[in-house]
Order: sequence, then structure tokens, then C-alpha cells
Amino acid sequence: MSHTQKLLLPGILVCSVMLRMAVAFYLGDIVDAPPLMTDQRSYHALGARLISGYGFSFDKPWYPFTLANTPTAHWSFLYSLVVACVYATFGVHPLFMRLVQAILGGLLLPLAVYRLAYQVFGSVVPDESAAHTRGGQVPDVVPLVAAAISAVYGYFVLYAATIMTETLFIVAVLWSLDVGLRIINYTQLERRVPNGLVLQLGFSLSIGTLLRQSILPWVPALVACLLWVGWRNGQLRDMARVGLLVCAMFAASILPWTYRNYRAYGQFLLLNSNTGYAMYSAQHPMHGTHFREFDAAPLPQDVVWGNEAMMDRELLRRGLEFVIEDPGRYLVLSLSRARAFFEFWPTTDTTWLHNIGRVGSFGLFLPFMLYGLCHMLRRPSLMQSSGLVLVFATYHTLLHLLTWAMVRYRLPVDAVMMPFAGWAVVDLSRRASRVLRNMHIIRRKSADLEPNAFPSVPPSVGGS
Repeated sequence: MSHTQKLLLPGILVCSVMLRMAVAFYLGDIVDAPPLMTDQRSYHALGARLISGYGFSFDKPWYPFTLANTPTAHWSFLYSLVVACVYATFGVHPLFMRLVQAILGGLLLPLAVYRLAYQVFGSVVPDESAAHTRGGQVPDVVPLVAAAISAVYGYFVLYAATIMTETLFIVAVLWSLDVGLRIINYTQLERRVPNGLVLQLGFSLSIGTLLRQSILPWVPALVACLLWVGWRNGQLRDMARVGLLVCAMFAASILPWTYRNYRAYGQFLLLNSNTGYAMYSAQHPMHGTHFREFDAAPLPQDVVWGNEAMMDRELLRRGLEFVIEDPGRYLVLSLSRARAFFEFWPTTDTTWLHNIGRVGSFGLFLPFMLYGLCHMLRRPSLMQSSGLVLVFATYHTLLHLLTWAMVRYRLPVDAVMMPFAGWAVVDLSRRASRVLRNMHIIRRKSADLEPNAFPSVPPSVGGS
């Protein structure tokens, strides 16, 4: 890395933090800012209740089905504890949580994108015929550009200043993919995977799951990908060791909360009690064939509130019944969720801050993501190094199209696409620079070939 590039990364991180802190100060010391992000109420209330000694509970009936002063498992345990730690240190003020997360997100997310870009583009660079590399490694400018994009990406900036799980969850996802790609590189070189990398993978997946349990199905899919790579490269035994250690760490992080839930409800509940409600509400006949992401389905009247483990199981059963009873409607409804998932244009049903975030993120950089993705598909070496990233993006997209889709649920996919957007910006910049340079050369040659507009007068011959 050159001296200039060494200075650029800290500059990107400073810019990233400052942008997020500015939004945090703008949103201020109130919970419901900006509007429509109502999950902030729950995490603020849980953080305050935890430091007051009331545990994971609310002091009044709470969305979607928690009774007052009863145990809840609907919300992320880990994120609630993070909020409680911040409140215990600085006081119960939403602004402090916004600022802490703005700083953490401003530093960690661009760094995670930077590292992932290095793994994805470790051997292929834009415009290989003209690019200068040392030791066959990717020029530092591609990860730097990817990090810079993530630093100013509108929705990343906005959500880093909210009391919600998005930012920390995205960092955990990027970390796990970065480690997964490094493990694959060891396997392709027929070298034993270091235990340190295995611990990092297990730890990152555990953090991601405790922040948002929707990543649960991805864990066995990731282990299956690693086993397949190990089998192809004759390292199946070593990769089986990796898979067993990762699963052991993963189970160790979840089982304490499973035990807590059994103590609280007298029934089995693996982690959070939101799977059943999400399936029930998102497939409810009230949607017809057009998904309305902000409308919550009414709870069934014949189900007794008070036991979230029982509610979760019953609502999941009824949600699956909606699918089985009318699979055609479910298919069309799932297709309609594509709008809610990929929406990047301004709409009248949201605030100006959300609209700026949408257009200033996915709307602005989608062409670059697609450009980088298309060029990647034409390079076999890139397909090998980025396959795991594409598998995750496909998994995460399908998961939400088939269940519950919102723009903010797409953000992890946006984050893993940052390396491709960075590659596109660098490639297009080089192509534009070459075109401008060639045009300048052509103009100079044309100017040299033009006859002199004012030729000198030949000296007269003879006298007067």
C-alpha cells in the first residue's frame, strides 16, 4: 500500500464516522426519530428495563403479543444488552446509543467492506492489461473505493444512527464472509485451516445470530459450502473439523438462551419468538396478492396470550396453513414482495429522510453493482473467489421474498455487493481516463498536422 493510500483509509473512516454522528445529532434524544422505525421503541424500552432489574420484559402490553411484566423473547437478546450497557454507562438517553453506534458503524462497516473486497478481488483487477500489480495482488484502490462507497451509502449512514440491529448485524455478516473466503483460500492451497480462523467464523456467526436469528438457516448452508470446497480440493477431513468446531461454538452461543426460554415458558423455544409471527402476518389473507410491508395482521382471537413459545409455534402453524391452502396466492404474494425488497425510488408514504436514503444508496449505486457483477460473471477466477458472497446474497434475498420483505432487510445484500460496486467505479474511471487521454493525443496530433495560419513571408529577391 502506498503512502497516499495509507492516508486514504483513515480519511474514509473519519468521513464515515462524521456523517453518521451528524445524522445521530440530527435525530436527537428522542426515540421515534425518524418516524416509521418503530423497533427503536422496543430496544429503548428493553435497555431501560434491563438496567432497572426487570429483565427482558415491558411495563405494558407490547407489540405484537407480549403482556405487561411477562418475559419476552421476541427481540434480539444481544442488541438489548448492548443498549442496556450504553444506558448503564451514559444514562438512559437515545442520543448516546445513537452516537455509540454511529462511531462503531462508521469504523467497522467500511473496514469490513475493505477486507471483503480484498478477499473477492485477490487475483483479478479491473483492466488487467493496464493495471499495475505487485505480487499478483489486487491494487489497494479497489478495496479503498468499496470502503469509500460504504462510508457514504445513504441507508448505511441512516441506520447507523438508529437504535436497531441493522448496522451491527451487517458487520457480523461481512466478517463471517471474509473469514469464510480466507478458509476457502487455505483449502484451495491444500493447507490446514488455522484454529484462529475457525474461532473467528464461529464467533462472527454467533454474534450475527444473536443479533438477528434470520441468519440461522444460513449457517448450515455455509458449512455445506465449505464441505463441498473441501471435498473438491481433497481437504474434506480438515473442512469437517472446521464445520464441527463452528457448529459447536454456534450451539454454545444459543443454548443458554434456549435454557432461559424453557425456564420462562416451560416449553422449547430455540432463540427468539418472532419466526411464527413473521410467517403468520406476512402470509395472512389480508394481503391478497399484494404485500403491504407496514400492515400487521390481526392476531387470532382464539389463541391465549401470555406464553410466547406457544404463540410462536401456533402462529407458525397458521402461517404455513395459509401457504398450503392457497399456494398460488402465496407464489404471487411472494413475487409482489420484490417491490418492497428492492424499492429505491422516493415514495409519498415515507419521510424525506428515508427517500434521500433510498435514492442515495441503492438508487445511486445499483448500476455500479450490476456492472461489476456482470463483469465478474465473465471471469472464472473471480467466480471462484466470490462464489460464497453470491450464495449468501441469493439466500438472503430468497429468504425475505418468501417470508417478509422490507427495504432495510436488503441492506446486508447491499453490503456484500460493495466490492463489485468499487470494482466498477475503478474500471469505469480507468476506461474514461483512457478515452480522455486518447482524445487529447488525437487533438495534439491534429494540431501538429494543421498548416500554419500565418506563414512567414519569403524574403524579397533583388533590389528596388
